[in-house]
Amino acid sequence: MEQLPRYRTGHGEVDQRIASVIDDAGIRDDQDLIFEMVVSALRMGREDVGRADLKLVNAALKELRYAFHVFAPYRDIKKCTIFGSARITSGDPAYESAKHLGASMAARDWMVMTGAGPGIMAAGLEGAGAENSFGINIVLPFEASANEFIADDPKLINFRYFFTRKVTFMKESHGYAILPGGFGTMDEAFELLTLMQTGKSILAPVVLLDPEGSTYWERWQDFVSKELLADGLISPADMSLFLLTNSVEEAADEMVRFYRTYHSARAVGQRLVLRLRRSPDDDELRTLTTEFGDIIEDGAIERIEPTESEVRDRDNLDLDRIAFRFNRHGYARLRQLIDALNDATPATP
Repeated sequence: MEQLPRYRTGHGEVDQRIASVIDDAGIRDDQDLIFEMVVSALRMGREDVGRADLKLVNAALKELRYAFHVFAPYRDIKKCTIFGSARITSGDPAYESAKHLGASMAARDWMVMTGAGPGIMAAGLEGAGAENSFGINIVLPFEASANEFIADDPKLINFRYFFTRKVTFMKESHGYAILPGGFGTMDEAFELLTLMQTGKSILAPVVLLDPEGSTYWERWQDFVSKELLADGLISPADMSLFLLTNSVEEAADEMVRFYRTYHSARAVGQRLVLRLRRSPDDDELRTLTTEFGDIIEDGAIERIEPTESEVRDRDNLDLDRIAFRFNRHGYARLRQLIDALNDATPATP
């Protein structure tokens, strides 16, 4: 390691030993981050952190490391997470909708992730098939094992903590479909929308799927409109963060449509860079700059070449790019900008 990070143990000799161990382990990339993780562990040991807290940190780190390892071979395949009740049984309209959705996403070359338990979770994986499925299981006293469609599959991950499990869902998913469920489903829906509203999670399609005859999400949307939106507790644009539908095919199409032109985003310095599958023309850029001026701090939306940071990281260099100075709080409006890009002109195959 040529230069030690500023975050150190405070003991020069120990710091040098850590650096030597990293070199001896054959680690060549991101040595600074590995160094700091080791330093954090040693600092906790010196600071007399309680054993229970050490066990929490240790288990969380191991769970996340294993999750990264499992997902690594599938990094370039888009994945849809399906949330919903564990209590819904086979034959129920919600179960059948989830199964149909899993099959529809697999037919579109997506993989499907669920919590690996019974009910809606089993239905999504049944529809997708084991080869297209991930199980993100939480070990509970009353749900000790994964469902039959993912049990013993190498793409099944068992988590001890809800928070590491949620991080994995948010990190690995490119879209979300949420069917009727209980407290857990409500928690997942509101947390997901909160993370996107505040920019703490990347923007992705969120579909609230009501089976035919169900009013579950219709009543939820009515509550949100009358109690949150009407009282100014959320903004009108926040309603763009999700789509409510009774149609499985519309839900699947919404997942794919979100990436029709848009690919991904990255903050570089003071600008937000959007990577696209086609380059907007000058007229489209002027229209977008005018329509979304409320989230542009100054200047205009412009076409750019890959930035130095992206080149250094070899970050999707084959894609077109636009960039602007984003105000960093209008994330629902940013979602609307992405929708406008996707709806404007057919993307180049």
